Order: sequence, then structure tokens, then C-alpha cells
Amino acid sequence: MNENNLHRREWIQTTAGLAVGSLFTSFALAQTQGHSPIQFTVITDTHLGRKDNDSAKRQWEKTAADLATTKSAFVLHLGDVVDGGRVNQYPIYKEIRKQIPVPVYEIPGNHDPDEAFAKHLRKEIDTIVQHDWLSVVLMGNAHSDSHDGFFTTAQLDWLEKQCSEAVKNNKLVLICCHVPVHSNRHPDRGWYVKPDQGQKRFYEIVTQYKDRLLGTFHGHFHNGLRGWDDRKPFHEICFPSALYNLKRGLEEKKAPGYNPDEFRPGYANVTIGNGKMTIAYQATSAESKIEKILDSVSQHS
Repeated sequence: MNENNLHRREWIQTTAGLAVGSLFTSFALAQTQGHSPIQFTVITDTHLGRKDNDSAKRQWEKTAADLATTKSAFVLHLGDVVDGGRVNQYPIYKEIRKQIPVPVYEIPGNHDPDEAFAKHLRKEIDTIVQHDWLSVVLMGNAHSDSHDGFFTTAQLDWLEKQCSEAVKNNKLVLICCHVPVHSNRHPDRGWYVKPDQGQKRFYEIVTQYKDRLLGTFHGHFHNGLRGWDDRKPFHEICFPSALYNLKRGLEEKKAPGYNPDEFRPGYANVTIGNGKMTIAYQATSAESKIEKILDSVSQHS
């Protein structure tokens, strides 16, 4: 067997579990039947300026180069654009971003001060991106002095309004925020939106609009692809960092949800439509693409 074939075999072996973890159906997804599929890319945690060297910059350059010929309609960046509030890194990030030929929509992470984010990337931190039948709600829920997440009453009022508008306009909704809402505990990170910081009402909104909400997408964890499906049909997913990921043995420790055995720096191509969602974890600059083996649908009822 030649080296290329061996490499392909290893990819299939290490990512076989991803097909089970990242293809699923829900009330909302069922409504995508007959709609033209939408493909977009999710990146997160680029951390430019980390350790005051250019390693994160060089990794972001590789990621942007990968996306220079993307077929995605748009790109979502789920936070921690720079590291430790290093405001001089935002212009560097934006210059490299020019390689990507489609719109890129960021949300701030706990390393992105709101004032700097508003100055360099987007004045309105909470916003909504409309694409065909999909509404992507972007919410800033991170504080620079904490790893936990926070929703204000005003933010949740605004979210509920967006969901109501989606019902009127026959759109489906995907929510994006840096810090997960899911109450993950040991052996997980344990960083999330606590009940008294907006979690309780957030899940009330999720329950009320379960026929419209596809799920929540997050960054923050640096654990590769980390997801929970214990609130089916609503799915909550943390995406791989473009800079570094850590293997924490969550599958071996039987942590709830899924955490496939792939931890190289990367991003994900997401396709939604025809009743399913496919999340393909792509290691940056890798020769093989995981989505090549995601050709069967595993359903969770």
C-alpha cells in the first residue's frame, strides 16, 4: 500500500465516528426538505498574537489560503479573533482575511474586548445574517474576565424577537455565540452560561421555538469537534480551533455527547438542506477531506 492510500485509510479510521455524531435530523431540519442546501464554513479561535509571536498569524494565513477557493456561501468566525485583547492584531487579521472571497462574519470571544471588536470588525456586536431560508443569529456572550458566558435580558429579548420574525418569514434559525450554553461538567471544561446568567430563559426560548431552531454553534473549547445532543432535537456544538486543539479523552471518559478523534488545527464545512446537516471537520492544509466519507445519514429521533 502506498503512502497516500495509507493516509486515506488512517483518516477513515480516525473519523468514522464523525458521521454518527454530525449528521442528524430534527423538527427544524425536517423543514429543510425541498430547500436548496446551504454550505458555509465555520472557523474559530484564531488567537492572533498569542505568546507575542507570529505562529498564530502563520496558521491563520494557512486557513485563509485553504478558503481562497471555497464553495461556501459565507464564513462564520465564532470568536477569539485575537489573543488577550491584542488590538494591534485586528488589522493583521483583516488583511489576511482578504484572501477569502466570501463574506466573513465574526462574533467576539473572551479574548476580544467589545470596544476593540466594534472598532475593528463590526459596530453591532449582536446581529443577524440572512441567507435564503436561513437566519444566522450572532450573539456576543463572552466577558474578558471570565471563561463563562453571559446573556443579558436585552439580548434574550432580542433573540426571542428574531425567532418570532423567523416564524413570520418562514425561516429557520441557527444561533452562534462564543461560549456554550450547555451545562458541561467534569471531565469537560465546565465553561458555560450559568442558569442565573441567562441559561434558563435561553432554553425556554429554545423550547418555544423548537420547530425553527437548528441549534447553537460555539468556539471557546479547543477540543476539536465537541457536541451534545441531550436536548434533541436541538443540538449544541463547539467547533475546532483554527490554531490548536487538545485531546482530553472525553470519549474514553464517557462524557455526554461526542468528541471524534481528530484534534489537528482546522475548521468545518457545514451543509444544511434536504432534511440533514453535515459537519465536515477539515484539518488545515490536509490532503484528505473528512467529508468524503460522510456519505450516509445517521438519524437521531
